Amino acid sequence: MRKAFRWLLALTVLIGTLSTAGAATAAPKLSASLEQGGPPSPEANGTTGRTGTIDGDILERLLAIPGMSLIQEKPYTGYRFFVLNYTQPIDHRHPSRGTFQQRITVLHKDTARPTVFYTGGYNVSTTPSRREPTQIVDGNQVSMEYRFFTPSRPDPADWSKLDIWQAASDQHRVFQALKPVYGKKWISTGGSKGGMTATYYERFYPRDMDGVVAYVAPNDVVNDEDSAYDRFFAGVGTKECRDKLDAVQREALVRREPLEEKYAAYAADNGYTFTTIGSLDKAYEAVVLDYVWGFWQYSLLKDCDAIPADAAHASDDDIWNSVDTISGFSAYTDQGLETYTPYYYQAGTQLGAPTIHFPYIEKKYIRYGYQPPRNFVPRAVPMRFQPSAMRDVDGWVRHHAHHMLFVYGQNDPWGAERFRLGSGARDAYVFTAPGLNHGANVAGLVADEKALATARILDWAGVASATVRADPSAARPLARFDAKLDHRDTERDMTLRP
Repeated sequence: MRKAFRWLLALTVLIGTLSTAGAATAAPKLSASLEQGGPPSPEANGTTGRTGTIDGDILERLLAIPGMSLIQEKPYTGYRFFVLNYTQPIDHRHPSRGTFQQRITVLHKDTARPTVFYTGGYNVSTTPSRREPTQIVDGNQVSMEYRFFTPSRPDPADWSKLDIWQAASDQHRVFQALKPVYGKKWISTGGSKGGMTATYYERFYPRDMDGVVAYVAPNDVVNDEDSAYDRFFAGVGTKECRDKLDAVQREALVRREPLEEKYAAYAADNGYTFTTIGSLDKAYEAVVLDYVWGFWQYSLLKDCDAIPADAAHASDDDIWNSVDTISGFSAYTDQGLETYTPYYYQAGTQLGAPTIHFPYIEKKYIRYGYQPPRNFVPRAVPMRFQPSAMRDVDGWVRHHAHHMLFVYGQNDPWGAERFRLGSGARDAYVFTAPGLNHGANVAGLVADEKALATARILDWAGVASATVRADPSAARPLARFDAKLDHRDTERDMTLRP
């Protein structure tokens, strides 16, 4: 999938875990097994709420896992929250060729509760939080940092080992390590690139999880065919809003010279450089061309009121501020790109990146168009695109999806190319939340779909009551909403990406 905005098999099953080792050290032999815990079954209605375990301190059990070490424990009422390192092989096909430390977090409630396995596809947050499925099932949550996002990066970094199978194998080993501790049902989830990650994990290890909830997950099956995005932008929202956005974007290119002078001063004041993308001019156009996409990804139709109404007569500052607020002029600086190098690498090697057109902007104002992911990764890192990777996943989902739920936002550009289900799918669903953006979730679905989605998640997690199984409309999240743990706003960075 392109951009900071742009886009961004199973050969060896490793059993057990690696013993603790530093990054890029020789990997020891894999442990053949882990001690199996035996917590009792939860009550029939799935509402047990103990915060401890009946079979030993939970931290002791976690640290007894070979390769697991504690970084920090943070208090949160009703839970225990751990930030941990777990030793992973750099190459799951050749585990003896070195290891690295991968960060995970555990939001522990009770070993008798189901567990939600979350990844955002990027860095992991070290602040206690609860994803929507975790609230729905009132369970534990394990969150994993995606490989090659700092600090979960081998040193030195062999970028050829950053692919969707290696990342899925990371998840598989974390699951294998923790399943003896958390022995009840598991649900994997993630949003955007995390939703893609949860889908890829299911494709390569379909026997691990009991269900998958993938939010706003793009699916760029054919990288060079992106007309779905052009059709999306021709009809999203209202004509009035589209016209306002188009006019500001065009005006930012018409006024390129004075606004680039402002950009140069801004970069100098903040110490920003443009070595990776190649020039300030390229970075400026990339930010401006992100503007319309960025609005619909992160904003709602009502937010169109904040867009300058008469772009042609707006001040330079008004145009600059609108573009900066939505796209972020820091996005394509070296400093803005650095954190997301692993994403751009994957977009340019497997995930694909959308390209859209701008029929309302004269060609003379556009010098580069949507730039490929190659332009956002340092040239020292080799890249080669693999067109079969997404076709393989797409075909698998269409024909083999089981216990999978995909949720999209009606006004989210990334949903223009989405996962779809074929005749081979079983107990799988694709729902669209009306009027919502890249933050779409189950709570935003229409009533009957919201109830059905909630009921299926509860059932997959093994905590649906007899009433819910008989009548999905009775389904409700089992845990009360917590304003801190369950913060629902769209996660936004000044770099736009899935």
